[in-house]
Amino acid sequence: MGMSIEILLLIIAFLLAISGLLGSFLPVIPGPPLAFLGLLCMYFTPHFSPERNVLWLHLILSTAISLFDYVIPVLGSRWFGGSKAGSRGAMLGLIVGLFAGPLGIILGPFLGSFLGELYTNAPVKKAFRAAMGSFLGFLTGVFLKASYAIYVIILMIKLLVNN
Repeated sequence: MGMSIEILLLIIAFLLAISGLLGSFLPVIPGPPLAFLGLLCMYFTPHFSPERNVLWLHLILSTAISLFDYVIPVLGSRWFGGSKAGSRGAMLGLIVGLFAGPLGIILGPFLGSFLGELYTNAPVKKAFRAAMGSFLGFLTGVFLKASYAIYVIILMIKLLVNN
């Protein structure tokens, strides 16, 4: 492989991984899949030649984290005492929030859970508690996505330094 192609692949790999980290905090950017794509770009350089199982594991892990990120706010609502209406509200809020941009994705599950609980005549305190669970679930998702992206970036740096 030519040196210029290798350098280009490494630059793209690191840009994807950094975009993956940014995507952990910006809901419209798919963080873990971008970090995985960065690792995949590095696979085509002499710096990273793992077994294919390792790449499959990273693909599965990045996909699972991405999917789990959409479920965690609903689980958080339930964990904090929310009813089915609160969980459904959190899910509906997430779906509506997807069309409202980054702020909608953050606030959608919170407001959906809150309004779902109020719909069932739950006390405001209980509704707020369920909504906080949904918000904490969102923060947990951010933490998981950022942790994976940081892991990939550190792995890429180690691979580059060791070769």
